[in-house]
Amino acid sequence: MPDTCIWSLVLRRREPSSSHARELRRLIEDCQVGLIGPIRQEILSGIRLSAQAETLADQLRDFVDLPLQAEDHERAAHFFNLSRNHGVQGSNTDFLICAAAVRYELSIFTVDEDFERFAHFLPISLHTFTGI
Repeated sequence: MPDTCIWSLVLRRREPSSSHARELRRLIEDCQVGLIGPIRQEILSGIRLSAQAETLADQLRDFVDLPLQAEDHERAAHFFNLSRNHGVQGSNTDFLICAAAVRYELSIFTVDEDFERFAHFLPISLHTFTGI
């Protein structure tokens, strides 16, 4: 499951052949990309030009959101509390990503170091690739 930061890196780069873009493209081709509504919202937030926002929204419609359930929100809250007990902070969206990734058995593709900290005590797996 690509985190918002990966989508942002890929979508905002002028160089479409970056290692992150190639890896995201490979994951998409292998049908290994999950998207949740909060990530979709973060990707689309802050785009100043409405035409650009609509084009991006249209492109993202190719990805069906993984349904979230009450248990995902409850698990996210549990992860938030567990992380706080370990002295680690994160956003509600970060913990919802973790909860969804656990339920759907997906690894998280990110460059956000917070997820590396979460991985020390949360049952998440991080996507690794060589980046070459």
